[in-house]
Amino acid sequence: MYLVLAALLAAVPPQARATPPDTAPGAPLSRSEAVALALDHNPQLSAAREQVAEARAGVVQAVAIPDPTLGATLDEESGVFAPGAEATRALALGLTIPSPSRLVLRGRVARGDLHATQFGYTALRQQIAAQTVQSYDALLVARRHARDLDSARVVAQDFVRRTRARYQAGTAAKLDVVKATVDASQVENDRIAAERDIANARADLNRLLGRTPGAAVEPTDTLAVPPPLPGLAELGERARAARPELAAMRAERAGAHSATSLARQYWVPDLDLALTRTTGPDGAPTYTTDFGIGLPLFFWQHERGEVAAAKHREAELSAQSADLAAQVEQEVRSAYADAETAMRQVAFLRDELLPEAQDAYRIASTSYSLGGSSALEVLDAKRVLLDAQSQYADALGAANDAVARLELAVGASPSTPAAGTDHDE
Repeated sequence: MYLVLAALLAAVPPQARATPPDTAPGAPLSRSEAVALALDHNPQLSAAREQVAEARAGVVQAVAIPDPTLGATLDEESGVFAPGAEATRALALGLTIPSPSRLVLRGRVARGDLHATQFGYTALRQQIAAQTVQSYDALLVARRHARDLDSARVVAQDFVRRTRARYQAGTAAKLDVVKATVDASQVENDRIAAERDIANARADLNRLLGRTPGAAVEPTDTLAVPPPLPGLAELGERARAARPELAAMRAERAGAHSATSLARQYWVPDLDLALTRTTGPDGAPTYTTDFGIGLPLFFWQHERGEVAAAKHREAELSAQSADLAAQVEQEVRSAYADAETAMRQVAFLRDELLPEAQDAYRIASTSYSLGGSSALEVLDAKRVLLDAQSQYADALGAANDAVARLELAVGASPSTPAAGTDHDE
């Protein structure tokens, strides 16, 4: 089965496997699908996977046994490459037999590097997933701004028509018509800027997905208020257990410890073995066996050199590990504070500011229709409502981004927010 699968993959061109095809215009894409595409096709992750493969190959190189050597000797030649009748011929086979303990330690050092690289790849996957979620939400925010401005444009155009009708009826001043027209033009300019924001957000998301920047994206998920946050203490414990950076540091320290043990075994030499077969003029062969080992006579050079360097490397990693643990704790606390603040801002805008702005505009518009309010009051109320809608959309995006950063700080993959009553439809 694996051979069949490998053959099928080999038949696919590398370009087709590396880059997903751009979706057709209007092709739906959910948040979870976007994350899956990014994890499969993001170029940074492709490079990181190659680094893991390189580290895996390094393990094989570390425990590899040296290749044997084969040599031949011709003595008493009558010319170059012209052995005479009295020439002596020798054929030698050389082998280097490494110390088993040093071979094991070299393997441990290489496996420590492999594990650190693998954990680094896991951390990069989490970062790409979080960036994809944030880019997806940025596209949702930009689209929501555009929809709010579409509604505001319809309202502004209707207000221009009503103001002109009142002016023609003699119940409104010419200045009110000018103000209404200017306000409608401002809404149209804001709508054009919103289209630019949508294009930029789409291009950023496509870059993370490994696609061309102009590929069409039709988000299917919505901007929802994130669920309540767990306790800070619980998140801190999860971060200490799940952060790939901490696991990579532990693997790197284990490899450094093995490297120190390997450096201390400078006194355990490798064995050089040579077997030689010599044929004299009479044709009778003779055999010679040579043994050789390195003699660590200048032991202080090793103690002050590779052994000292390995010890200092262990001490360096120990200090970095303590700093990394403190950094992770700080990141969790900072991300938690940001997420909690963002969610409180969303609740305030949803429950306090947005309803007040909607009521104020409804009252001003109704009063203007009855001739009780001025055009300036209606325009101010509409501008306040549009600002409140814009703030609420930004707050929803900021809250979801803050939760994604918190999950990244904890060491978890970003989750798809549950659908709620506050969305972008």
